[in-house]
Amino acid sequence: MRSSAPAMRTFRAVNRFLLSCSASRLHWQLEAGWCASVAGSQVGHRHYRPEPPPSFRKGGPSLREFIQRAPENGAEAGGLAAEEAPPYLSGVGVSGGGRRVFFETYGCQMNVNDTEIAWSILQKNGYVKASSCTEADVILLVTCSIREKAEQTIWNRLKQLASLKSKRTKSQVPLKIGILGCMAERLKEEILEKEKLVDVLAGPDSYRDLPRLLTVAEAGQKAVNVLLSLDETYADVMPVQVNSETKSAFISVMRGCNNMCSYCIVPFTRGRERSRPISSIAQEIRMLSDQGVKEVTLLGQNVNSYCDTSEVSFHMKEPTHLSHGFSTIYRNKIGGLRFADLLDRVSRIDSEMRIRFTSPHPKDFPDEVLQLIQERANICKQIHLPAQSGSTAVLKAMRRGYTREAYLELVNHIRRIIPGVSLSSDFIAGFCEETEDDHLQTISLLRQVRYNVGYLFAYSMRKTHSYHRLQDSVPAIVKQRRLEELITVFREEAAKLNSELIGTEQLVLVEGTSKRSRVELCGRSDGNVKVIFPNVEVPHDWSSGMLAPVRSGDYITVQITSASSQSLKGTPICHTTLNGSAKVIPKQLQAVSSGQ
Repeated sequence: MRSSAPAMRTFRAVNRFLLSCSASRLHWQLEAGWCASVAGSQVGHRHYRPEPPPSFRKGGPSLREFIQRAPENGAEAGGLAAEEAPPYLSGVGVSGGGRRVFFETYGCQMNVNDTEIAWSILQKNGYVKASSCTEADVILLVTCSIREKAEQTIWNRLKQLASLKSKRTKSQVPLKIGILGCMAERLKEEILEKEKLVDVLAGPDSYRDLPRLLTVAEAGQKAVNVLLSLDETYADVMPVQVNSETKSAFISVMRGCNNMCSYCIVPFTRGRERSRPISSIAQEIRMLSDQGVKEVTLLGQNVNSYCDTSEVSFHMKEPTHLSHGFSTIYRNKIGGLRFADLLDRVSRIDSEMRIRFTSPHPKDFPDEVLQLIQERANICKQIHLPAQSGSTAVLKAMRRGYTREAYLELVNHIRRIIPGVSLSSDFIAGFCEETEDDHLQTISLLRQVRYNVGYLFAYSMRKTHSYHRLQDSVPAIVKQRRLEELITVFREEAAKLNSELIGTEQLVLVEGTSKRSRVELCGRSDGNVKVIFPNVEVPHDWSSGMLAPVRSGDYITVQITSASSQSLKGTPICHTTLNGSAKVIPKQLQAVSSGQ
């Protein structure tokens, strides 16, 4: 049932009141020259502390000021009335005034989507996009904290930007530099202490506040908002693609993570899980379809744990069904629209648009999801199945919620339901207290499963559960050696798997010109493997003698002639469509199914 409008108004009024108290305190601290995190952790100060303004000494605005009067004469029949923005987000005095902003994005696909959200918000507030950092008035780095190397990249980049900032002439607008995303959330105090040139810090849930933060920075103050939210999904923000020429897009469908794997920083930098309403996701996909986008990737830290409870609560629906042999540290979810509902809805919008999703957790693959993937031609037959380790002992230390045996059972189950499915995975080499036998078990898992795509990294200690409870006992040199061994085995098996596709015809979505050769094009197969082929004109369809050039966003049938662990090469046969190619049973299914 829908939430009552008066109750929702009261909830939002209280929320605005509490946020205003926090924001008023922060605004006063910034105006006084203080630098403090939103949580109140002092990281720097001047030698004086002025008295707060009278309104703040009195405790700020009262709750009464935030509660709107009930609408009269049934004015709200269609839903909640439009609410006025709280004064600290009213938009007054926060116009970009044509200032030029340049984004640099590091890390995962979620950061790409975050960049598009932030750019949408700033664009609506009068900012324009700069083509390079040298012509920008504002440089925003969208950052990653998943590993130490990712953070070091940002520290190095800030040193480079320091010289750019110092070279600004007096006639130019002072250059402002901002750190956005996970690194801002995790290292807020350290960044403000170590890098004096950083003007703005905004966590993943604070992008709506960017116009105000930049306005505060323009006044010469440090501006910080790293509050995590329990409900922010940016559902009403339509992201603006930074690269408008691409025919693929990333769509955030949920944010945060509840799994609390012992090595993972995500719950601490992106907060708890909350899912974006299906109606909002569908609206964005329809918009992208109208713009000619041919592939969307649904994003979430645990994307297949999606559960939309925004409008309707299904009290009679059964609890979440986990994959057999898997467990979780949190309670089963009850009610709401699930990931299968989301896939069903979005795959019906445009039958010529490919649907992918990442990153899932193996525990959240009930049969209804797998069967839907098999049935729908436009849902790619490719599943990311992060294993992290092949050792049950290490998996337990990682708090992954499954054993090696349960993982292998799931792999076999998926391959039975989706013949020829392409699998990818994540692996960590040298996790805390990992033994040589644990490492060998991971190698054997790589050989047994055979993945088309792999993401393998040496363990990097973060301040998570493992930091407090486990010993990072594997020497760096051993981690590196084990990582190299994992990569070698992965490439051997991927090369064998891809070589089985030689002679088959693959449906390829063209991405553009190959980076290595201007006379070749590249694209992705349904299994998400890169395919490279000559840039030549090909027939319109199977039966046509008319030739047509191949462009980005076209579907092309390509006959595979050679393969490596990373890519396929082939000869373009003809133009086709997603539905047209689905009528022919691809030979890929017989070839790849032997990989199990």
